[in-house]
Parts: sequence; structure tokens; C-alpha cells
Amino acid sequence: MIKTGESDRPLLDWTPPRQPDAEVLSGRYVQLERLCADQHAADLHRANSVDDAIWDYLPYGPFASSAAYHRWARDISQKDDLCFYAIKPHATGHFSGVASYLRIAPEAGSIEVGHINFAPELQRTVAATEAIFLMMQWAFEAGYRRFEWKCNAANLGSRRAAQRYGFSYEGVFRQAGVVKGRNRDTAWFACIDQEWPALKEAFQAWLAPANFDAKGTQIETLGALTQLVRVASDPLL
Repeated sequence: MIKTGESDRPLLDWTPPRQPDAEVLSGRYVQLERLCADQHAADLHRANSVDDAIWDYLPYGPFASSAAYHRWARDISQKDDLCFYAIKPHATGHFSGVASYLRIAPEAGSIEVGHINFAPELQRTVAATEAIFLMMQWAFEAGYRRFEWKCNAANLGSRRAAQRYGFSYEGVFRQAGVVKGRNRDTAWFACIDQEWPALKEAFQAWLAPANFDAKGTQIETLGALTQLVRVASDPLL
């Protein structure tokens, strides 16, 4: 936690980090590949078609056909201000989710993870958690100072996930947007580089095979491991 009087401290040894450039992020349970419509769209559409509710808080989707999803994936993967990854758990060998770096500001040392869309088969899995960890790890180890998570304030599931992953609640921007004809208040969460060593240790402890019993049930929860790192709580949770 930054002490009073340190918020305007000089950054003597800091230089702006590079733009996201990793083509593949690979862990024990999951692999992330830069989104390519031709390689990933069909598999992702299959996984995402199980439940249209996963699109409720996103500004796009659901997609009626694989061709429509392919067009979206092609267009979004070509945007200069976004860096999308397709997520493939090693256990299934199928792509079943996406996440993106966005609001990438090397000059400020700030980067956001967003556009997170996990199909039902990926939700609440070790692979899903490791995917977020790998993106967080790349950002901080590349030199970013601030890693952000923002979501629709009505999306309590996303707010719980942010705190479980170690993001600190920073408040709500009221009437921040209009999505699918509805008002959007945006809840802000972030973690910073000073917290990264403790967060990395928490993730590694949780992801370790020894943290799961013979049935695959977690022994220590990630939320308990990250709790001491978070500096504020979300009043709605």
C-alpha cells in the first residue's frame, strides 16, 4: 500500500514498457494464443453457443452463426488498440474463451484486461484462473505499473472475480456508457506493481497441484490468498 506523501514520488528508474507482443502465453493448465479468426473462430463459436447469457454485459454478441462470429473475430483482432487472446485449456484441447489487453498506455505504465468471455466449459476452472494470471504476469514483468479490470457495475459475478484475482476496488463511474440500449455504470478495480510479488506468490500457491485433492477440489481458496494484498473491499459484495 502506498503511504501518504508517496503518491507523487519521483520514478527515478522507470521507463515506459513495450506494447503487448507475446504471441503465446503458456502455463501448466492453459495456453493463450493471439486471436486469429481462421484458426480459432469455429471452436470459440461452438463453445460460446451453449448459453447466450455470457454476452449480457458485452457490447456485442451473441452471434447467430459461425460466419458472423468469424467476421467479428477477424475485425476485432485487427484493431491496433486491442490485443485479443484465444484461450485453450490443456485438458480439453479446445478453445473456449477470449480475453484482451486494452486501454494500453505504456507512457503511463497502465494496461487493462477486458473483453473477457469464458464459455460455460471454461468458467470456474483452474485454466480460467491461470489465463488471467498469465496475462497479469506478462504485464507486470514487461514493466507495467498498473493492471486494470473494469466491468458493468451490475455484473456482480465479474466484481467477485476481480477481487478473487487480487484486484482492489476503486469505485464506480456512474452513467459511464450505454450498452445494448441500457445504462452502464462502470466499476473500477486495479492492482499495481508494488502488489505484484505478493499476488504472484498467491497465484502460484493456488495453482500448485498440491493445492487440489484427489477429486480436484481446491484446498486453499485464491480469494483467501489474495485478501491481504487487496487494499479496499467492494461494498456490494
